[in-house]
Amino acid sequence: MMVPTPEIVAALIDAPVTRVEALSGGASSATYAVDAVRDDGSQWPLILQCAATGSVPEGGLPRADQARLQQLAFAAGLPVAEVVRVLQPDDGLGEGFIMARLPGEALASKWLKLPDYAPARTKLTQQCAAVLAQLHRLPMAAAADLALPMGSTAELLARMFANYRRFGVDSPVFDLAFAWLKERVADRPATSIVHGDFRSGNFLVAPEGLVAVLDWELAHLGDGHEDLGWLCCNSWRFGVWQNPVGGFGQRDELYAAYEAAGGGPVDRDRAALWEVWGTLKWGIACLQLGDDHVSGRLRSVERAAVGRRVSEVELDLMHMLKYGSV
Repeated sequence: MMVPTPEIVAALIDAPVTRVEALSGGASSATYAVDAVRDDGSQWPLILQCAATGSVPEGGLPRADQARLQQLAFAAGLPVAEVVRVLQPDDGLGEGFIMARLPGEALASKWLKLPDYAPARTKLTQQCAAVLAQLHRLPMAAAADLALPMGSTAELLARMFANYRRFGVDSPVFDLAFAWLKERVADRPATSIVHGDFRSGNFLVAPEGLVAVLDWELAHLGDGHEDLGWLCCNSWRFGVWQNPVGGFGQRDELYAAYEAAGGGPVDRDRAALWEVWGTLKWGIACLQLGDDHVSGRLRSVERAAVGRRVSEVELDLMHMLKYGSV
């Protein structure tokens, strides 16, 4: 897989490119800031995002379909970056696409704590609720030609357990969490398009509020409550633990705003179950990223560091199973 250069990217978008700079980003993606120039001489800020290993794991959402889903969301009026070009196999950069680069701050540790973003923090719960309500109202048929993973809740839980077992790691806390979930998960069919990674760290935020929702590579067909629970996991509060909704809001406000925006009634117990599920899912992801480094599949200090966070997830799970929440 080639490293993108200004010359390579310029050929892809048929426009001059003055800069291609690697950004720190998610563990599953290689992300680059691109400065291009339009025909009229104006600046054209873009983002090139590729799968970190060149291709997505088996069963994952192909990057071309992620781009098409983002375009579907963009056309529906959701705050999403417009896709400019989808990479092709002969481009030599692996799976990925080029999209508009929007203004705003992606680092949650900044916009959750800096005074300049205080106005945004007062709006984000309502804004996130409205985005999720609109996303979950989109008909699943609109994404029928995309390779969105899907399955009933019981099937998804079984897949997650099989994924956990393949690492050959025995975590008594993870085993207990799987048993707890298996006793309580009703086997519901998929009913919504689910973002799958809707959380602080995947939002672009300006002082005025939410600008865009990023990183749609975990999108699938499932239960809309999953996005509500995932947003409230302790790992996505970035130390602002007293605000369970992403480090900026409260659950009751989120649920009420979601219902008011047309997202349908929220089952509080079901949302809490998905919060446990999401916490466990993040623990399995930590195992995956650590294994990527240890196995030599993708040597990365970032992946090794995230792998060490399994113990944090175990503590969160123990607290949730005993007290009901973190």
